[in-house]
Amino acid sequence: MSHWPRRKTFSVDVGGVTIGSEYPLVIQSMTDTDTGDVESTVEQIKRLVDAGSEIVRITVNNDEAAKSVSSIKIRLIDDGVSVPLVGDFHYNGHLLLKQYPECATALAKYRINPGNVGSKHRDANFQKIIEVAIHNDTPVRIGVNWGSLDQRLLAEAMDINAGKSLPKSSDQVVIDTIVESALRSAELAEEIGLAHDMIILSAKVSAVPELIQVYQRLASKCEYPLHLGLTEAGLGLKGVVSTSTAVAPLLIQGIGDTLRVSLTPQPNGNRAEEVLVAKQVLQSLQIRSFEPQVTSCPGCGRTSSTLFQEMTLEIQDYIRRNMPVWSKNYPGVEEMTVAVMGCVVNGPGESKHANLGISLPGNAEDPKAPVYVDGQHHTTLSGEGLVKEFKGIIEDYVADNFKKIEQNV
Repeated sequence: MSHWPRRKTFSVDVGGVTIGSEYPLVIQSMTDTDTGDVESTVEQIKRLVDAGSEIVRITVNNDEAAKSVSSIKIRLIDDGVSVPLVGDFHYNGHLLLKQYPECATALAKYRINPGNVGSKHRDANFQKIIEVAIHNDTPVRIGVNWGSLDQRLLAEAMDINAGKSLPKSSDQVVIDTIVESALRSAELAEEIGLAHDMIILSAKVSAVPELIQVYQRLASKCEYPLHLGLTEAGLGLKGVVSTSTAVAPLLIQGIGDTLRVSLTPQPNGNRAEEVLVAKQVLQSLQIRSFEPQVTSCPGCGRTSSTLFQEMTLEIQDYIRRNMPVWSKNYPGVEEMTVAVMGCVVNGPGESKHANLGISLPGNAEDPKAPVYVDGQHHTTLSGEGLVKEFKGIIEDYVADNFKKIEQNV
């Protein structure tokens, strides 16, 4: 489906999900539960997977978390969930992976930050983690973050820059150092013995322009798959807009092989919102399709009360409720498009562009709503049963236009 050719990368198998330019871009998410609490972690992982997450990262920060990983995986498998789990290690990962081998084998990938694998023995501790990865045939994401950048490397880069006749800005030196840290760490991992097709890189910052620069530079210097995301994107609308504006230019350039949207959830909010946003970013860019898209107008003085808004919401909810069944039975239905328009100005034209479209009458036109199917006028609806009748037309279109998969009973 994608309009944007991907940059060429190695392919990395993460627990049965292959990451790389020859495969669909993968959506990843992360739990915010205490990993030591098996019950709550399992339930949140299941909600993330139900929303569409294809890989889930969990925090492994202490003994209790490490002890719980294998139990979490077993519980998920028992519940029919086979999502790959990624262990997020900081500071003490070399100790936990060695001390709890059942944790190391249960994880499909290790995520490590070269800036904080151990302050005094950073390279030695990094090597221990890579050796565990080699022993378990487990890929590694080397994730550099500007909030925990290797200060030795940064100080060295700042000193070198200060001695130049035309020094760069400090921000540019930080960007250079982030890229250098990721590439040096990948090189060290390969020297230790980790195969190049077992390495994924990320280089996250929280400022949009800098994120774009970092990933553009990193993409030009290696063929490792890149995990893409704006770190600490923020809360609500700010987080959604910041992430979208950061990752869209990179995705259009073919940069990015996995995507995480790092939203701050509302208190007791829905963690799976980050997955829904990631799906919508990819679908809006026509990189992947997940569910039929509903086009609707913003409304103006010509639209009648709230009917078009209510109908748009109802049709959107109707599609989402049916997608679990449709996606299993009708392959390709996720690429269907639906238009719900509020009046006759742009309504008929937009409706004809969609597979299915309805143009509501507005507040001054003839109170009838023409329905278009694949660009042709199909019928005209009116009255209180209009929404229900349009749902029936959608249902018939799905059954008639997407080949049903016969289920073996």
